[in-house]
Amino acid sequence: MNRLSSLSARVLALVAACAIFMMFAGIDGVAQQPPAGAGAAGQGRGGGGQGRGQQQQGCAPTRGRGAPLADGPWEYGNGPNRYRVSVVTKAIDHPWGIAFVPGGDMLVTGRSGKMYVVRKGASDPTELSGLPQILCETPGALGGLLDVSLHPKFAENRLVYFVYSKPGAKAFEDPSTTAVARGRWDGGSALTDVKDVFVADAWIGGSAAANPACGRGGSGDDNARIAAGCSVGPTSGSYGARLAWDKDGLLYVSLGDRNTPMKSQEPGTDIGKILRIRDDGSIPKDNPFVGKAGWKPEIYSYGHRNPLGLWYRESTGELWSSEEGPQGGDEVNLIKAGKNYGWPLAGLGRNYDGSIIGKGFSGPDIEDPVAFWVPAIAISGLSVYDGDKFPAWKGQVFVGAMRNGTGQFIARVTFNAKGQATGRDHTMLADLRQRIREVKPGPDGFIYVLTDEGPGAVLRIEPAPAAPGAPAAGAPPAGRQ
Repeated sequence: MNRLSSLSARVLALVAACAIFMMFAGIDGVAQQPPAGAGAAGQGRGGGGQGRGQQQQGCAPTRGRGAPLADGPWEYGNGPNRYRVSVVTKAIDHPWGIAFVPGGDMLVTGRSGKMYVVRKGASDPTELSGLPQILCETPGALGGLLDVSLHPKFAENRLVYFVYSKPGAKAFEDPSTTAVARGRWDGGSALTDVKDVFVADAWIGGSAAANPACGRGGSGDDNARIAAGCSVGPTSGSYGARLAWDKDGLLYVSLGDRNTPMKSQEPGTDIGKILRIRDDGSIPKDNPFVGKAGWKPEIYSYGHRNPLGLWYRESTGELWSSEEGPQGGDEVNLIKAGKNYGWPLAGLGRNYDGSIIGKGFSGPDIEDPVAFWVPAIAISGLSVYDGDKFPAWKGQVFVGAMRNGTGQFIARVTFNAKGQATGRDHTMLADLRQRIREVKPGPDGFIYVLTDEGPGAVLRIEPAPAAPGAPAAGAPPAGRQ
């Protein structure tokens, strides 16, 4: 993307969005992350609980925040874009990740620390045992059991990979981090031989005394606190995390900034990075920072705030990511080895105190997003559709949205031949009023959706017959919001 034209487009888009942003500024659900010391405001929830969990310890089920979900099915759209939405199950607390097992079963993680198998044709999930100790603070915090993915040779080795928030020796007192673990699953009710294959150098949080230099109020702004290495929210937020395999069997892992933004720019920590590792947790020799003094060799890209979507597109070899901004500036990025994605030196939104992020919209040696949102939609999971059930959607990007007022739908983004975003359809599933955590095509060509509710649902999107008398419809028009 041409840097000058990209920056100009971003400035114009922000100017055009200014009035809309101010309009939403007073609506519940705009802030995705609470200010430090703000008590119980949660990321992307518009007021959910995300404190340190000193009273509520362990993984507890959470109350639903969206509208109650009916039994369905529902039909929307027309022409090649007409589709049916049906409920696979709605009995999983805050589902986060989904993996498709050969034969039609699905493994689904719940953020409150449980993994389930959803059998083909069954609506009642079965909980799997054998998981390690998982840190899940208050029900509204964003740690817990996160993504799940099958080894590329699962049919041979039966290995299941998952990423989770790992406690220190004393849970809720010591710092915590993010870990990638794997276990074997023979199709029964338990994972066996479970072990960590990679523990990120991302330890932070715990009950250590707060640094008085990092307090809010008085003179100064968030940028001054960020530059001093301070956090701007509870470390129980912004874990990431997603998993994606490439064609060579290497595993990518996305980690958030844990609300300590400058860590994303520091080379000696995994916080705010996308990592690349082998299936046993070792480091590929061709990683971009191998042998570079001061850099963690597992780092693949850096400068990330909270990358909640990660997708490797096999047809092109591209790695895609979706990333939450603070007050505005949600992004879709093409991830390239060794590149800096800007946070917190640059961004399209505002800090939570209203100050401009770092140096502004962009900067030298910073990768621009291929698509962005102002106001934010609380962007979540991401995938690129290359299936055969919806030919009109081939090559389009699908992202979930979770924000009350400006989100709670699936965004379908179209691109021109130059790879520039030209259209966005924000109507998909908007009528259901659910927080969309993940959007992922299945091996059957249908699209599966996880709703971030308590309890949440697994939904299936499949083609529906054309409505009688309905005109044909193509891709969403350019600029549609």
